[in-house]
Amino acid sequence: MHFLLFYEVSEDYLERRVQFRAEHLALAWEFADRGKLLLGGALAEPVDQAVLLFRADSPAEVEEFVLRDPYVTNGLVKNWRVREWKTVAGDQAANPLRP
Repeated sequence: MHFLLFYEVSEDYLERRVQFRAEHLALAWEFADRGKLLLGGALAEPVDQAVLLFRADSPAEVEEFVLRDPYVTNGLVKNWRVREWKTVAGDQAANPLRP
């Protein structure tokens, strides 16, 4: 299954992330190396949200990431939510459907 993690970041995110970025990226690459995190990054212009794409068996695996993320634990993320994404097209679709 695919899950999207949406972060709404604080107004001072760009200034404050510097001190937590190495730890955040280490966590992201840990999940990527485990095959759980497929893509992740901040949205641009304006930088007010981030989106991360996970392949996991349940939302609990994504929530594990959130609870360990220094951006969350240090208040750079104001709100977050996880949504299951029913992927049906593309080489990595979880439920490929072809006409």
